[in-house]
Amino acid sequence: MGELVERVDDQDRVLGIVERAEAIRNRWLHRVATTICRRPDGRVLIHRRPPTVSRFPGQYNWLVGGAVNVGESYETAAARELAEELGVTASPRLVLKFLCPGAISPYWLGLHEAVITDEPTMDPAEIAWHTWLTPPEFEQAVRRHPFVADGLDAWRRYRGLSPE
Repeated sequence: MGELVERVDDQDRVLGIVERAEAIRNRWLHRVATTICRRPDGRVLIHRRPPTVSRFPGQYNWLVGGAVNVGESYETAAARELAEELGVTASPRLVLKFLCPGAISPYWLGLHEAVITDEPTMDPAEIAWHTWLTPPEFEQAVRRHPFVADGLDAWRRYRGLSPE
């Protein structure tokens, strides 16, 4: 059996438990928790996906995250994903939640922030390269590199801009 998630409605209320692949294939809403990682000095983590992954190969992202497991809160899922992908322990804080149309399938996205003080140990299956950028450098990178479309949508919302 594949990864199980909660299928939810357009108000983020649980309808049932399904396999994530089935939710994506049928374009059923489910939940995803992501985190923007910052250093105490304000620098933001960006990373590039490996060229061998099935979703968004070689693209850049500023979010770390994944599906919310059955029975998990957005915050718990965000903390778990940070541990899995970066090898760090942190307490992500929910910043916003929105219904994301998604490049692959629609989902509810919980966007968190976390200050990372430890040196991360990246999971090479998820992250091929990373760096920490100042906010102005980050703004330039968003315009210069191919970023995951869902991440760009989240960036516009995070920055208070309307999605295109």
